[in-house]
Amino acid sequence: MTPVWPDPPLQVVLVEPEIPPNTGNIARTCAATGTRLHLVHPLGFDISDTQVRRAGPDYWPHVDLHEHDSLEQCLDAAGGGQRAWYLSKKAERSLYDARFQPGDSLVFGPETRGLPEPLLEKVGAKALRIPMQGDAVRSLNLGNAVAVTLYEALRQTGSF
Repeated sequence: MTPVWPDPPLQVVLVEPEIPPNTGNIARTCAATGTRLHLVHPLGFDISDTQVRRAGPDYWPHVDLHEHDSLEQCLDAAGGGQRAWYLSKKAERSLYDARFQPGDSLVFGPETRGLPEPLLEKVGAKALRIPMQGDAVRSLNLGNAVAVTLYEALRQTGSF
């Protein structure tokens, strides 16, 4: 029997993830935090791929995993998208300025492209970035970005 939180504290949405080990590591983080993981197709790999599973083979039974054909379908399933936050290096607003609430969805784009600019323009202040010093690093690894954002949201919501 797979232990699943009936009302997860938060939800992580990966839109068209491309790198199997990133998704595997994110799945492990979601299992560790009781966070629901949504994957939006197309994926850049087969979810049964050993590279995905290698990141935590004994954790996969504890991942509350949902797959969707589109971001719209995903957000409908995750509560209509009213409380969705969109993470991007292109966003102006820091994730530390957001006020997360239980049940929020944290949406991340593909590793090589990120979320599309028209979507970021449409969501406005719901687009967030992880602050970094200087311009030497363009972005964080997706697994690290999810962990940083998720743990800040968990801290704010008092989920831990």
